[in-house]
Amino acid sequence: MRALRRLPRPRTLRARLTVGLVVLLAVSCAAVGLAAVVELNGFLTQRLDEQLVQVGTRFPESMEHDPPRTDHDGDEHLDTRRQATGTFGARLLDGRVTHRGLIRSGDPSADLDVDLTAADQRRLARLPADGRPHTIELSALHDYRVIASPGRDGDVLIVGLPLEPVEATVHRLERVAGIVFGLALVITGVAGALWVRWSLRPLSRVAATATRVSELPLASGEVALPPRVPVSDPRSEVGRVAAAFDRMLGHVEGALTKRHASEERLRRFAADASHELRTPVASVRGHAELALLHPGPVPAEVTRALERIAAESSRMGEMVDDLLLLARLDAGRPLERRPVDLTRLVLDAVTDARAAGPGHRWTLDLPEEPVTVTGDAHRLHQVLGNLLANARLHTPAGTEVTVTLSAGQGTARLSVHDDGPGVPEDVQPGVFERFTRAEHRRRAGASGGGAGLGLSIVAAVVEAHGGGVELESKPGSTTFTVLLSTA
Repeated sequence: MRALRRLPRPRTLRARLTVGLVVLLAVSCAAVGLAAVVELNGFLTQRLDEQLVQVGTRFPESMEHDPPRTDHDGDEHLDTRRQATGTFGARLLDGRVTHRGLIRSGDPSADLDVDLTAADQRRLARLPADGRPHTIELSALHDYRVIASPGRDGDVLIVGLPLEPVEATVHRLERVAGIVFGLALVITGVAGALWVRWSLRPLSRVAATATRVSELPLASGEVALPPRVPVSDPRSEVGRVAAAFDRMLGHVEGALTKRHASEERLRRFAADASHELRTPVASVRGHAELALLHPGPVPAEVTRALERIAAESSRMGEMVDDLLLLARLDAGRPLERRPVDLTRLVLDAVTDARAAGPGHRWTLDLPEEPVTVTGDAHRLHQVLGNLLANARLHTPAGTEVTVTLSAGQGTARLSVHDDGPGVPEDVQPGVFERFTRAEHRRRAGASGGGAGLGLSIVAAVVEAHGGGVELESKPGSTTFTVLLSTA
């Protein structure tokens, strides 16, 4: 059983059907061959028994004379008339073999010099004198079919014919059946494999179409599904599977089309709304700043209100710009593709961060050689600024922020590490999604929060450059890593 479990098992349906067909045919051939061999062996043995009965005991009866009869030349003579070649005769008296003889091929006389071992003589002595055929093995003569009958002198007369012709015929049938059945198995295996493959072609097309669908990016955007599977025969099992699969693809395509249309409408709305809001927001901020410049006396409450209006309108303007940028990136607007010195961008961004967050400790780890990538310098500077602002706004004063830049194997690696409280585990999976805000759990004395668009802009800009951004965070260690191609 363990050996069977270790045998390799066919994995595909086509292989299983082919192997099953060959195994069933092999079992059938084995059953037919076994039945034929058993039946032939029984038939030939029965014919041999009939021949033994017809031969009678004339040959061993001639051995009853002691000594056997002699001819006119004085030679011993046994009655071998109408005896087949290979006939064996023996006379037993009181359980002891007194005479034995064998008719040789091409010699009508009997050979009295037959070698019988003591074991052979015991086997002959144990034969029942019932006149029925029995099979016995003699060391010098091999297998014989013999009949033992009581003689006239109180002796036992034995006559036998060799089983070698029967065995030779049966062995020949076994060889012929083995060759024929082996060829039948090979031919059936090849033909069966071709037939099964042809029969399962519609199912193979279904599998190929399903594989192509599984490789499509279905998360967002417009998706073009592959052509439908042609249904050969809707009444067959494979045809019903193909038809059901086509209907499922139709439902999926309809749902994806509706989702894409909804995304396009939402994207256009965000872009249009952001574009339209830029002017009134700028106007509100301008009027608030103009009111603050009024030379006359203004009550303190009004001044504070105008300052808050200016600050919030400025913040709203930045949010509108971010939303407009995201909408353009979602729409696939191309960015500039120029050589950008990342080393210079890092130096400038960290300098700005030091000025904005003097309470933090800022550390640089830069390579000796400048790192250059191809992309949009303004947007990459925005990525650095957002990552540094995220570290500054979401960590308490005194936190150490380390910016590391390295390059190797065609990839620039930029990481921003801080030893702050870390990003909560439940927030990490969606930290790069829009409007994700967790500063109330991440900050411990931080100075403020944002609108939740900074990291989503980082992810969108880096993705537009063909790169990726990763996060590893635990209490006391948070690292944002940006990967960009230097090719």
